[in-house]
Amino acid sequence: MVDAGCNCAEEKCGRSAIQINQSPTKALPSGIPTYTVEIVNTCVNGCSISNIHINCGMFASARLINLKIFKRLRYNDCLVNDGKPLRNGAIISFQYANTYPYPLSLSSLLCSNP
Repeated sequence: MVDAGCNCAEEKCGRSAIQINQSPTKALPSGIPTYTVEIVNTCVNGCSISNIHINCGMFASARLINLKIFKRLRYNDCLVNDGKPLRNGAIISFQYANTYPYPLSLSSLLCSNP
């Protein structure tokens, strides 16, 4: 795994190519706050970015999340897209429900040439 930029073709396409956005959305009927997360591959040269791991603490959700999209493997290690490549411009999106938002940040990824 690469945890710094990697050289795909002639451009860097690494950590900076993955953007994580999180925003509050409408609460569940029970009143539990809900958050929408978008994980975006902003790479412009078509690099294949896979094995995206996110720092996620003790991530848990009162709302079911498709484990192929986002799953906690262990403390502070969540896997995106079941480890499969996220093509350039692609967005993985999901909602979770918890009393508070989890700070989510990129931990590591694997980058390869197109």
